[in-house]
Amino acid sequence: MLQINSIEIENQANGCITDEKCPVISFSLDSDIPDTTLVSVKLQLGQWVKTTNKQLGIEYDGSELQSFSEYCVSITAIDNHDEQAFGKTSFQTGRMDLPWDACWITDMNSTHKKGESPIPMTFRKGFVIDRKVKKAYITSSAIGIYDLYLNGQLLNTDYFSPGFTSYKKTLQYNYYDVTSLLGSCNEMVAVVGAGWAVGRFTYNSKTHITADRQALLLELFIEYSDGEKEKIITDGSWAVTQQGNYRFGDFYDGETYDATIDLDEIEWKAASSISLGFEPNLSVRYGCPVTAHERLYPQKIFKAQNNMEWIYDFGQNFAGVVSLKIVGHKNQNITIRHAEMLFAGNLSVNSLRTAKASNTYICKEGVQIYSPRLTYMGFRYIGITGIEPENIEVTTFAIYSDVQEIGFFECSNPLVNQIQSNIKWGGKSNFVDIPTDCPQRDERQGWTGDISVFASTACFNFDLNRFLGKWLTDVRLEQSRSGGIPFVVPRHGNVNPVVPTACWGDSCILVPWALYLSQGETTLLKKQYPTIKRYLKAVKWWAELLSFSRDSRRIWRLLFQFGDWCAPGTGIKDWMRKGKWVATAYFANSCAIAARIANILGETHDQLYFENLCHEICAAYSNIFTDKKGKLKIEFQTAYVLPLYFQMVNGSERANMAGNLAKLVAENDWHLSTGFTGTPYLLFALADNGFVKDAYRLLLQDTCPSWIYEIKAGATTFWEQWDAISPDQIPTDASEPAESDSEISFNHYAYGAVGDFLYRRVAGIEPTSGGYKSFTIAPVVGGGLSWAKATHISPYGEIAASWNHADEVFTLNIKVPVSTSCRVVLPSGAEHLVGSGEYTFSENMQLAAFCR
Repeated sequence: MLQINSIEIENQANGCITDEKCPVISFSLDSDIPDTTLVSVKLQLGQWVKTTNKQLGIEYDGSELQSFSEYCVSITAIDNHDEQAFGKTSFQTGRMDLPWDACWITDMNSTHKKGESPIPMTFRKGFVIDRKVKKAYITSSAIGIYDLYLNGQLLNTDYFSPGFTSYKKTLQYNYYDVTSLLGSCNEMVAVVGAGWAVGRFTYNSKTHITADRQALLLELFIEYSDGEKEKIITDGSWAVTQQGNYRFGDFYDGETYDATIDLDEIEWKAASSISLGFEPNLSVRYGCPVTAHERLYPQKIFKAQNNMEWIYDFGQNFAGVVSLKIVGHKNQNITIRHAEMLFAGNLSVNSLRTAKASNTYICKEGVQIYSPRLTYMGFRYIGITGIEPENIEVTTFAIYSDVQEIGFFECSNPLVNQIQSNIKWGGKSNFVDIPTDCPQRDERQGWTGDISVFASTACFNFDLNRFLGKWLTDVRLEQSRSGGIPFVVPRHGNVNPVVPTACWGDSCILVPWALYLSQGETTLLKKQYPTIKRYLKAVKWWAELLSFSRDSRRIWRLLFQFGDWCAPGTGIKDWMRKGKWVATAYFANSCAIAARIANILGETHDQLYFENLCHEICAAYSNIFTDKKGKLKIEFQTAYVLPLYFQMVNGSERANMAGNLAKLVAENDWHLSTGFTGTPYLLFALADNGFVKDAYRLLLQDTCPSWIYEIKAGATTFWEQWDAISPDQIPTDASEPAESDSEISFNHYAYGAVGDFLYRRVAGIEPTSGGYKSFTIAPVVGGGLSWAKATHISPYGEIAASWNHADEVFTLNIKVPVSTSCRVVLPSGAEHLVGSGEYTFSENMQLAAFCR
């Protein structure tokens, strides 16, 4: 029987509200009949009818959609067995192009010290309704971050609306249906914190980056049962105060909340209408809201060694907020400090740099509940002063963007399973509206290099279509006229020149490509393609500048390169000195991907251009950096890894390169020496070229630098640098986490990119076309693993691979979704091509070893 599993509008399964004129529709199917594929589908939306054989990225191209309207989409699918399936869904439009009548309002007397975030503003408006309401809804936004209340009820259950974008170019607004909340006497209250727009941001402690002060924009639409309509808007009739409950709010330093303040007993004044001085494009939220997810409980509670505070250990490093149930007295002050590590039995705050990461709560009398709304922290430990443990219940919530988990991996080695756990928690911790570098210190910026290398791993584990789609909008908007991509996006407060830089700038190609392979929609590729072309044109210009020979014109040296960033055992100067090797290899890879994208989009001329350019770059790398036989003139691991993984060499040259890489690894006592740019591909470069045992030996290495070394030190996320904790600080009892006073971040996901190897080689699941329309399952057995399994929910449905070997028999169980095909490769090299369904394959492991 054929069934429609899910239907998505604009990559959202439920509750889609969009301002897109041509929203995109996708759906997945399920069937109990093997080898099922979609033959045709009819979609209908009002008078619009479309017949196609696509399941993903079907664009609505009917008559113009109207604002604030609900639309129903019906789908009728027919498969190759003449089975039919039916499904329906609906979506709603936002304002579309409807102009705003509301004014931006603020408190013109807002002042604060240099380098500090301003006091949050509280706005309110009372109004009376004397008729029956048919429908009522609010659209609202802010310069800053805001919470909105109607008649005492918090409307937004998410955090930090309207989200972080390139504010002067694009700004999101929120939509709230409030029909059921209105009465005869009503009051709206909005708390607007400084957030990213006005508050302290970047490690240079900049403020006022977007505007001089916070501001609120809101329109309440009321439709009465008698047909009349009314609109309540932000204007001078609203009141504002800076004497509200929120005395302070800052992402880095924390929040102060005074529960003793009664809003009816403080001073209010008329809000001022202002002009922002810039005109962002206002769109209903197109990203993922930041919401509360896992609830974590303290694993240990103990007094700090300095006897200053009670320390709560949650057993997991993560990004989130505390949730406190307090038995307190009026004006009792409770302070909560946050840290990733301990040092000498106390909270270690060095990794926070200048961030105070501290919340203060001023109690009212009796039982009360508090959880911050205007900040979040990266931490494993908290320290509490001002109350004893018997008078407070402490839990925490993990805070991250509302991205669906779609990937699972597990194997027979628990240490490798901890790697997977660290990968997921590193992603969650740094998916707070934008892909950040770290969640704890005075940074938390959208560094492009980190997500470039982590994107493929992330897209296996999470559905990032809306999350990364939103961020890539800012990448396009922030691209310089000359083609460069900022080091951080949004660029917000970053003063570095916007020039092409390898890996970091390549995010404009690597991230959408990873997203396409995962989700299969060409819509994003079409949007991104002009940015890709402009970026590669700029890279080519810099490579050719001051270069005169044919080969040297394809070696990318200028202008600035991060090189082999954070490679162990060396420093910044050495990382950057390796820039021309790294940059040239990334240049070749990006051209190769651009050629594939051009082919998908039907840009034949561009495809040939990028293929030829890639070929020239590969030849130049070999001619200038090697002896043309596979040996580098100056050897280091990343310089071998990149041309091997990026398919820049072939034949005996490739074989020799792989051998030389394996030799370097062995000479380094089976340790990696790669940084951000080489580590994601190191194990592939070995395993795919005949050095499977070497790859597994590196994966399972347990001394510094290695993934397992960090885990044995107690890491629950990945570190910014391999030696963030030196070996002499590691306790002999591996069950106890190490303590550190390092300034290095203990929650960076870049080195979590090793997950790609776990999914694509250990479990063996690898897409060969967009959205896993076609894919391979080819497990690479080794490392003493007796079993491994993985699942991935592709846009076509669930993919599963589970293998084990016992008594010299290898058994593989797989699941293939409807409308896809899978090439199965067993350890012996035997191949099978299958359609949808569930299958089991087995073979003798001795035979497999002989065949290989």
